[in-house]
Amino acid sequence: MIRNSFLVLFFTLTISFSAFSQSIAPKPITPETMKWSSPSNNPSLRFAWVLGSENESGTYVLRVVLAKNGKIPPHTHPDTRYSTVLSGTLYVGFGKSMEESEMVAIPAGGVYVAPANVPHYLWAKDGDVTYQEAGEGPTATVPVR
Repeated sequence: MIRNSFLVLFFTLTISFSAFSQSIAPKPITPETMKWSSPSNNPSLRFAWVLGSENESGTYVLRVVLAKNGKIPPHTHPDTRYSTVLSGTLYVGFGKSMEESEMVAIPAGGVYVAPANVPHYLWAKDGDVTYQEAGEGPTATVPVR
C-alpha cells in the first residue's frame, strides 16, 4: 500500500514538474515594447516604467533617456533610488540648487544611490545618457522649490 502511494505521488510530481517547466519561459521587455513618456516641461527627458509603476506598492524599475545637454533640476523622491548608467556619462549632484562644480560623473556601468528625500539633480553634459532606476513604490518625483 505504501509502495503504491509512493508511486502515485512520484508520478504526480513528475507530471507536475514537467508541466511547470514547460510553462516558464523568459519574457523579455525591450525598449521597443515599453510605453515611453516625456514631461511637457522637459522635452530632453524620456522615461518608461519597465516594471511596476509610480503608484504601485513594491519594486519598480524605471528606464530614463536624457538627451545631450538635458538637465533634471533639483528634486526628491520619498524612497531611496538605485540608478545604473547604461550608456553615456551622467553627472549627478546633491543639494537644493544645481552647482556644476559639485557634480560627479557616473560613467556607463556605474551606479549611484539617491537616498530618500535628499535633493539631487542630473545633467547629460557630454551626450545622450540612458540610465535605469529601481526602488520601492509607491514613489513620486517632488521638485525642489
